Amino acid sequence: MPQSVDVAIIGSGLGGLMAAAQLAGQGLRVAVFEAHYVAGGCATQFRRRSGDGIYHFDIGLHYIGECQPGGRLPALLSEVGITGERGIDFVAMDQDGFDTLVFPDLRFRIPANVELYRDRLLSLFPRERRGIDRFLGLLRAVIHVTTQAGRGQPGLRTLLGLGTDALLLAQNRETTIGQFLDTCTRDPWLRAVLLGQNGDYGVPPSEASTLLHMGLCAHYFTGAFYPRGGGQVIADQLAARVEALGGSIHLRHPVERVLIEGGRAVGIRLEPRAAGEASPEVRAKVVLSNADFLMTFNRLVGREHLPSEFQNRLDSYHMADAIFITFLGVKADMAKRGMRATNYWQFDDYDFDSFYRAGRKPSESGLIAARGCYITSATLKDPESSSHHAPPGICNVEVMTVVPGTPTLWGAKSGDAEAWRYRHSERYEQIKHDLEEQMITRLDGLFPGTAQAVVYRESATPLSHARFTRATDGTGYGLASTPEQFMAGRPGVRGPLPGLYVTGASTRSGHGILGALYGGRQAARRILRDKTARG
Repeated sequence: MPQSVDVAIIGSGLGGLMAAAQLAGQGLRVAVFEAHYVAGGCATQFRRRSGDGIYHFDIGLHYIGECQPGGRLPALLSEVGITGERGIDFVAMDQDGFDTLVFPDLRFRIPANVELYRDRLLSLFPRERRGIDRFLGLLRAVIHVTTQAGRGQPGLRTLLGLGTDALLLAQNRETTIGQFLDTCTRDPWLRAVLLGQNGDYGVPPSEASTLLHMGLCAHYFTGAFYPRGGGQVIADQLAARVEALGGSIHLRHPVERVLIEGGRAVGIRLEPRAAGEASPEVRAKVVLSNADFLMTFNRLVGREHLPSEFQNRLDSYHMADAIFITFLGVKADMAKRGMRATNYWQFDDYDFDSFYRAGRKPSESGLIAARGCYITSATLKDPESSSHHAPPGICNVEVMTVVPGTPTLWGAKSGDAEAWRYRHSERYEQIKHDLEEQMITRLDGLFPGTAQAVVYRESATPLSHARFTRATDGTGYGLASTPEQFMAGRPGVRGPLPGLYVTGASTRSGHGILGALYGGRQAARRILRDKTARG
């Protein structure tokens, strides 16, 4: 345990690890402190041994875009030396339909090609050409702007085109995706198809930012991929680079407090390892928090150190919905049952606002009724590593749905997750078991007979997520990406106190794998610039 470092980083999610690798690569003494027993935050797997063998299940990384050669994600990793023999092999999913939307009377496969996507939309909705092209016009503008933004200084012709596209984005900066679709179409089926990936950010159409939804869609149109070896390989590679560059990572070392002296962050105090032990302190020139944004300031820093204006901003923020996941081992060849290397989004109807309303309001019995699910299989996405994902002859399948993360809706109180007190709640276990049955039933509905082939089952709730990541309301999406809480409405990397910086899903770089990595790089660059300015 170091007594002092240049940068103390709270949390080893991908943003914290990327920042650590960037800073260590510039010669700074960096230490990362993590409450969990593995580095990576949401980009980890957990291991389970059963009578059939060993499983590895993904927590939050199920597919990634822009991983093609020269894509933004490999380019980011190459900046910290994860390339060549150290690089990560990204396996392409079914590029003719990496996402499959399943409605009661309609199936739609989303291809990794905008023109083919347009053709499929027009073939289903020939009378909606004008609205489809309006939607795709904004989508192409988002693709153009985000692509050029990563290429350095553009030429004059590019600037002129970028200006037109940037203006189109600016016009929709304050609209929700529901409002934007009102200008495109009234067809409920078409609207549902265009909104089908909303579970990737956990906010209903009437609340979600138009630009967030478009950015999410754009992310996959150069291809959808899964890392060979599972969702933890990125975190493992980054952690290895941090240590190779002289940094250190301290697992099972939760931070109790950010040390504030004279209005400045000067280090951290760790939670004691055992009752009666002293709480060790680590002094730091800079503290970077990759922990949950609200927890960082309400608990780790303490509101008494914050300006009143910043406290008011904290009180105005609200989180995205969370995820319930059922992890399954299925003793069957799911490919022969029709499952492909695609994600299946199954919905009971075409109204996504009602989907979220139903989930946020428990039934009279106190249970949570799902109205859809997301199904994916690491075994099928990464067949060469099938023995890693599940024992021989068994298929690794995950089924999940969007749910509220408020602890009281799960039969728990605030603080129960971290202390693991919820596991003694009969109501919690009843809600969890009922949702698990719903997920298996939905899987069986798409692939009949699968329920009888399940040989391993386990589920995780938002309280499970909060227990391991200490995220507010157990969400991995951070602040809800509403127009008010997106782009400039999201926090930047500089904290309200000198020496304090933040990164993670709630900052301007956004949630998800690419957002986390960009956020970590942005935080590192700001820390380095401020260090240079101070001399």
